[in-house]
Amino acid sequence: MAKKTSLFEEHQRLSAKIVDFSGWAMPLHYGSQLEEHLAVRQGAGMFDVSHMTIVDLKGPEAAAFLRRLLANNIDRLPQGKALYSCMLNEQGGIIDDLIVYYLAPERYRLIVNAATREQDLAWIRDQARTFSLQVQECNDEALIAVQGPQARAAVHGLSAVVDHLGTVAELQPFTAVELEDMFISRTGYTGEDGYEIMLSADRAAGLWRELLKAGVQPAGLGARDTLRLEAGMALYGTDMDVGTLPMEAGLAWTVAWEPAGRSFIGRPALEDARREDTGLRRQIGLLLEVRGVLRGHQAVYAGDGQVGEITSGSFSPCLNQGIALAQVRGEVGGHCEVMVRGRRLPVRVVRPPFVRHGKPCYE
Repeated sequence: MAKKTSLFEEHQRLSAKIVDFSGWAMPLHYGSQLEEHLAVRQGAGMFDVSHMTIVDLKGPEAAAFLRRLLANNIDRLPQGKALYSCMLNEQGGIIDDLIVYYLAPERYRLIVNAATREQDLAWIRDQARTFSLQVQECNDEALIAVQGPQARAAVHGLSAVVDHLGTVAELQPFTAVELEDMFISRTGYTGEDGYEIMLSADRAAGLWRELLKAGVQPAGLGARDTLRLEAGMALYGTDMDVGTLPMEAGLAWTVAWEPAGRSFIGRPALEDARREDTGLRRQIGLLLEVRGVLRGHQAVYAGDGQVGEITSGSFSPCLNQGIALAQVRGEVGGHCEVMVRGRRLPVRVVRPPFVRHGKPCYE
C-alpha cells in the first residue's frame, strides 16, 4: 500500500487525481495540469513535497564527512546557506542529487529524492561509519513548496510567519532560516522564486489551507515536471542515474575540483574521464520546430546516424512547443532530428533553460 503524506486528505478534499509515485500516494493534478503550470509561472502555486527524504547530520566530523561524501564542496557554505550537489559512487556515477544546508556548527541537513530513499540512507550510513557524527532521518516533518512571482508575498502573509517577517523576507536565494517551529528555505524546483517550508506534520494542513485561502494554487506532480523541464532542471532516474557521470547530465558545474587535495568519493574516476574525454555523453536542449510532443527515449539523429536519445521531453506551455533534454555523443550542430512515431522531425539544439523567471529564453 502506498504511503500517504500528512496532506493526503487535503488533496482528496480538492478532488486531486492521486497516483503512486515511488511508493507514495501523490497528487498528479487537481483538474488541470496546464492551469497549475501557468499559475506557478504567473502567480503562485504550492506543492506537497513531503515525500522527499530529510536527513540531519550532527557531530564534530559532520563537515569532514560531507567533504568526502559530496562532489561539491561544503566549505563554500556560510551558515544558513544551501548547496546543490551530486552524491557519487566510486565509479563517478550519480547515486543521487541533493541539497545540503549548513544549519549551525556541526549541523547539516540533506534533502534527497523520495525514489532513492533506501539506497541513499544505506549509502550515507555506510560511508559515515568511520566518522564521528549522527545520521538522523526526519520522519515527522511535512514539506510544502510555494513557488511563483507572487509566492514570497503569499508566504509573508502567513500567520506563522508574520512575527518573523523581517528574517524571512531578507532571505537570499539558496539560503534558509530555522524559526521556532519551522524551517524555511528560499529554494525550489520550478525555475521561479519562492520558498520551501518544513514544519511538523500535524501543522501542515493548517498552513496548506491558509495558503489556499490566500489564493495560492495547489499544483501536482504533472505541473512540477513540466516546470522543472522548462527550467532545464534534471530529474533523477530520468536524466541521470548511477550510470551517469555529472558532466554527462549537464552537472559538471557541481563538481568542485579545488582544493586539489579534497578526496571526495568518485574523484579519481571523474579525473580519468575528464582526462581521456572519450565516449562521454553530453546534455543538450531541444526545441521541436514543428507541431508535436517530444518524449523520453526518442532517438536523436545527426545526419544519417543516431547520436543519442531524449531523456526528458514534454510540451512547454510557456513556449507552446515541444521541448526536451537529451544526451548525445559526438558533434551535433545547431539542428538535428528526433524520431517521433516513425518520422524524423526537425529540432533546434539549444542550451537549457528554456524558460527563466516566466520568460522564454528562445523565440
